[in-house]
Amino acid sequence: MSEAGDTSPQPGKTSQPKAGDRRRARALAMQGLYQRHFSKSPISDIEAEFMVDNDMSKVDIMYFRDLLRGVHREQAALDKLIEPFLDRPLKEVDPVELAIVRLGAYELKCRIDVPYKVVINEGIEMAKRFGGTEGHKFVNSVLDKLSRRLRLAETRPR
Repeated sequence: MSEAGDTSPQPGKTSQPKAGDRRRARALAMQGLYQRHFSKSPISDIEAEFMVDNDMSKVDIMYFRDLLRGVHREQAALDKLIEPFLDRPLKEVDPVELAIVRLGAYELKCRIDVPYKVVINEGIEMAKRFGGTEGHKFVNSVLDKLSRRLRLAETRPR
């Protein structure tokens, strides 16, 4: 799967990042957000830990940093966007699914270079890999509804 807009430069790399590099960046950012949920460590410490503890050679590092820092910085605003589409209070959402939905909400709101269908698909795939048995359905539902609000021109039937 190719992503439009995969043009963020990386130190030491001359070609554009691959879709897989962004997929790994998303997965690591989600794990960092999950860790932050429980540890309350500064986001800079989590970022540094992930940079040291993971093989970052096939990760879009700039995208990882943007997602991790951006979701953390925008968390309150993202939660306000997400809440109308939840079937339960925010504090009752599984932490893995919450990290995935926040990450998807950030991409939908702030990374318009990434098509909404890619954002939703990547969220579903992360939920299948890291979340509970039915978590992908929850993630799909929330991100689909949110995409219609944040990406109206893109999601409108033609």
